[in-house]
Amino acid sequence: MTGSTGDTRSRIQQVALELFTEQGYEKTSLREIAERLGVTKAALYYHFKSKDDIVDSFVADRINRLDQLIDWAARQPTDAASRRATLRRYAEEFFGNEGQSVMRFFEQNQTVVKQLSSGQMMRDRLLRVADVLAGPDPTPGDQLRATMAIFAVHGSLFALRQPEISLEQRQQLALELAFELLDRVGAPEPGRPTG
Repeated sequence: MTGSTGDTRSRIQQVALELFTEQGYEKTSLREIAERLGVTKAALYYHFKSKDDIVDSFVADRINRLDQLIDWAARQPTDAASRRATLRRYAEEFFGNEGQSVMRFFEQNQTVVKQLSSGQMMRDRLLRVADVLAGPDPTPGDQLRATMAIFAVHGSLFALRQPEISLEQRQQLALELAFELLDRVGAPEPGRPTG
């Protein structure tokens, strides 16, 4: 393996994520990751001491990007256009780079993820994004709509089972549905007194 340390680290993350998603976290060994990379196990250990370290590293990268999004969103007005812009940026992050691969890993390895501190950190960030989308002083309905809007983005990876649907089409369909939910945030709820 040639290239800089950062390139090597990124390649390890990518290959590990592929293997974790293909055959599961528990069934993947560091030896298999090293073999697919064409390096020795010792070379792999130079960058990561365990599978947990690899997961923590790609989750940390994702959390950093989510923190940037949350900070940006918190500075925006609390209106429908800003909620849409926030969710659009979230979807671009989710579908771009290795975002969908990380979320597929989480989806397919839920038991393991619950045990890892990085899994709890990821859950916390997703709830913070939902809080920003729900706005200040949200109703329970607003909280649920905001959270379900995020799940619409996530769900598009496994709910749309037609292989011919491109990532761009999945993203568009997910955002259309998510915007229907978000556009109701702040609206009076049926059966609830206003004012």
